[in-house]
Amino acid sequence: MATAAPAIPRADVQTANPGLWTAAGLVVLLILAAGSRFLELNVPIWLANTSVAGVAKAIEYPIYAILLGLSANAVLAWLGVRERMRGAFRTEFFIKTGLVLLGASINLSVIVSAAGPAILQAILMITTIFLFTWWLGGMLGLDDKLRALLAAAVSICGVSAAIAAAGAVQAKKEQLAYAASLVVIFAIPMIFIQPWLSSVLGLPDAVAGAWIGGNIDTTAAVTAAGTIVGEQTLQIATIVKVTQNALMGVVAVLLTLYFVMRVERTDGAQRPGLGEIWRRFPKFVLGFIAASIIATWWLTTVPADEGKATIAVVNALRTWFLILAFVSIGLELRVVSVREAGWKPVLVFGTATIVNLAVALLLASILFAGFSAA
Repeated sequence: MATAAPAIPRADVQTANPGLWTAAGLVVLLILAAGSRFLELNVPIWLANTSVAGVAKAIEYPIYAILLGLSANAVLAWLGVRERMRGAFRTEFFIKTGLVLLGASINLSVIVSAAGPAILQAILMITTIFLFTWWLGGMLGLDDKLRALLAAAVSICGVSAAIAAAGAVQAKKEQLAYAASLVVIFAIPMIFIQPWLSSVLGLPDAVAGAWIGGNIDTTAAVTAAGTIVGEQTLQIATIVKVTQNALMGVVAVLLTLYFVMRVERTDGAQRPGLGEIWRRFPKFVLGFIAASIIATWWLTTVPADEGKATIAVVNALRTWFLILAFVSIGLELRVVSVREAGWKPVLVFGTATIVNLAVALLLASILFAGFSAA
């Protein structure tokens, strides 16, 4: 009599069919993205003749995408399949692709005119907030590697900066997961708070964009908040954040040098060369600028109607990639890693975020006063 084949243990199912689970995750992601777009287009129609019509019209796809992603996150975690599908939740790929496409809708003259104040703001912001966070983390006795991750994340560009810093200082995987979770948890409320504060304070579009781009820690959240306020705000916010992103490689190299020469002298690590600088540089920035250059030139070679129609298609494609990114943010959020690490890093990150909020508003009000993208 034939012996029955042993059952595959539950823990081995994911490794046995990784491609199948990733495909299933992609299906979930696409359904949620379609649902986000559906709600954005139809909720204002459903509530057109009600007292909340204005609010319904103001809510755009980033909010629906994040809320649906968070809801699905809870359901998939409860079913025990979220980690198996995680290969499909490619937040970084989606957001970087969306931002490269965003470059096509930004005239090169806007980038050139905003570059000066954006670079100055980025240098002042990164220096001030990084050093403050590093100091506060030291006062509370945090590990040097975790201090580096938190300081880089809050002062530059969130998860991407934390990843670059982790590589520079050889941080533990658990420290990176914790820093990334803090970034997302603090960034999501700011998506809604900063556009509201910009309206309450009556900030001009350019100042609001520079404030959002200089303060919110993740590029995805910056894009979401900028989208809520308006197109010009989104453009300036993106340019400011991209400028900060471009300095991420410099900060990573400086961190590497500091840890090699001061913190880990006995490890015998070598100083980073030009190859290491290039490896850490956020290369999607080059795609963003290239898309702007190509689109600016191409629009001068075709009739205006044809140019507008083509850019509209690019913008629609950009929207879909950004929706996928925002849904992925909701799906990837992990509260457990934050709960396990204690309150001190939360206090450091939260305090630094408040200081960042004030410093960014001051610099944006000074450097972008009277700025126009026209």
